[in-house]
Amino acid sequence: MTGPVSEPVPVLDSVPDSASTPQRTIGVAVSIPEPWGEQLRAHRASFGDPAAESIPTHVTLLPPTPVPPPADDVIEAHLAAVAASARPFDIHLRGTATFRPVSPVVFVQLVEGIGGCEGLERAVRNGPLKRSLQFYYHPHVTVAHHLPDAALDRAFTELADFECRFRVEEFHLYEHGDDGVWRTRRAFGFGCDG
Repeated sequence: MTGPVSEPVPVLDSVPDSASTPQRTIGVAVSIPEPWGEQLRAHRASFGDPAAESIPTHVTLLPPTPVPPPADDVIEAHLAAVAASARPFDIHLRGTATFRPVSPVVFVQLVEGIGGCEGLERAVRNGPLKRSLQFYYHPHVTVAHHLPDAALDRAFTELADFECRFRVEEFHLYEHGDDGVWRTRRAFGFGCDG
């Protein structure tokens, strides 16, 4: 495995440069269910964020991580074991916050489910996926990233009243395609083996 991604916050919003080594880039996340996932994606697009079309709405558990293809079986077995020991929990998203001035990111906050995400993140980012992070893990849902200040301000204001609740019963392994799109490779249901 390689070292940390040079990204200020752990999100699926960038891809490490690994062109010199035959690798693929994966990420692990809790997907935001419909209708909220699409609502937040549409808002992200309306703020002018081109990533809205290539990144599913999510809470990151493992940021973009280059891995060699032969590691697939070991990684999937690790993620299956993490999911098998996990229990469902609730997420409540409400309001906006930002990582500015450290990073040009506006996000929707978790007001419930932080502990559940932190536990999953620690378990996922272990074993064959053990790696360090440049910053402490902070679960969130990005809605604007690397945009001009006016667009970030607009995202912060327009989604200030956003709120939803949902039950988390699985997480997803994503793979970054050659076309720049993050796609679901596999879902891992909680309390299930294999």
